[in-house]
Amino acid sequence: MIVYDRLWETMKKKNISQYHLIKYCKVSAGQIGRLKKNNFVSTHTIDMLCKILDCKVEEIMEYRVDIAENSKAPEEKNS
Repeated sequence: MIVYDRLWETMKKKNISQYHLIKYCKVSAGQIGRLKKNNFVSTHTIDMLCKILDCKVEEIMEYRVDIAENSKAPEEKNS
């Protein structure tokens, strides 16, 4: 699964708040909500955040193996 924990760390490092993203950078509150919940966001959003924060994708998101998904039997994964 993709998690956005690094985004919050990068924002803190660069002293950029969620309010700043919404008010001045035109990032929607809905997008911020999806990022907080580690839900789907578009590559456009990731690109926009990289530009705003002047950072690499790795500083925003990370892939972690989903333990629940990984523990399924092989025949369950293919269905």
